[in-house]
Amino acid sequence: MKKDIYILGIESSCDETSVAIVKNGTEEIATVISSQIDIHKEYGGVVPEIASRHHVKNITIVLEECLEKAKMTMDDIDAIAITYGPGLIGSLLIGLEAAKTLSFIYNKPLIPVHHIAGHIYANSLVKELKFPLLAVVVSGGHTELIEMNDHYKFKKLGGTLDDAIGECYDKVARVIDLEYPGGPKLDKLASVGKPTYKLPIPLQDDSYNFSFSGLKSAVINLVHNEEQRGNEIIKEDLAASFQKVAVESIINKVRKAIVEKNIKNVIVAGGVAANNGLRTAMQELTNELGVELSIPPMKYCTDNGTMIAAAGYYAYLDGRVADLNLNSKSQDTLK
Repeated sequence: MKKDIYILGIESSCDETSVAIVKNGTEEIATVISSQIDIHKEYGGVVPEIASRHHVKNITIVLEECLEKAKMTMDDIDAIAITYGPGLIGSLLIGLEAAKTLSFIYNKPLIPVHHIAGHIYANSLVKELKFPLLAVVVSGGHTELIEMNDHYKFKKLGGTLDDAIGECYDKVARVIDLEYPGGPKLDKLASVGKPTYKLPIPLQDDSYNFSFSGLKSAVINLVHNEEQRGNEIIKEDLAASFQKVAVESIINKVRKAIVEKNIKNVIVAGGVAANNGLRTAMQELTNELGVELSIPPMKYCTDNGTMIAAAGYYAYLDGRVADLNLNSKSQDTLK
């Protein structure tokens, strides 16, 4: 009989301190997340130094709470998975040092996990990953199309040339005075508005790349020009107009990849996977093309230790074990 493998995952790449335990890469045993959203709200975004300090305060509390919730001890854990990057370097280092300490004290393998691999493998907590698949990675720091023909075999087809889609959402939200974090609030506003403002669809070329800085600038210019003319901006309609173009930009490239790469399974990964406009458009596209779609539930879209533990299981099976010289990387390519 095959032995069950329990992976403890630690995530601290930005402003969430999270520890989770996952069985065999697919079954969540326990997850604890300490969020800092309310702390950073008054600054209009994440302040790296403040985020690091709160990770220091929270990491042992979150770890103990997770083990208690799972009714397990470190002796029950087979390996420790850690987000080593990319992310805020100070935040990453807190989680990494905690993982190294646990690995050393309890003599457990240390499994390095790329943050984006974590978001991709959040889908394995919902259903089995079927290959070949296309991972649509959409978050505050990433917009990428990743082709996978097997577990832990990543091939980047394309990515953003400037702003990530989540970053663009937050910046546009700030332009129309929405409170941080603005992306989810803009999504909600878009659902009651009409796309009456004309905005350009960026980078309509033959590549798999994206560009959002021009779209962001177009919104800023539109708002400025309307204010100069004394016209009131209808926020709901501007939100709907922006979201329509942003989502269409993603869908156009995903459609191209599905057809050209003969993809049968599409998964959406990252914080913007929680966006209702994108979720709806992805469902319509995959229904039209007869392709299977997987989108994680809302709780697995934002940063969490569960996805790191899930990805850690497959990295562990792939023999990806690090020594105590493992270091954090603020930027790193998924491979």
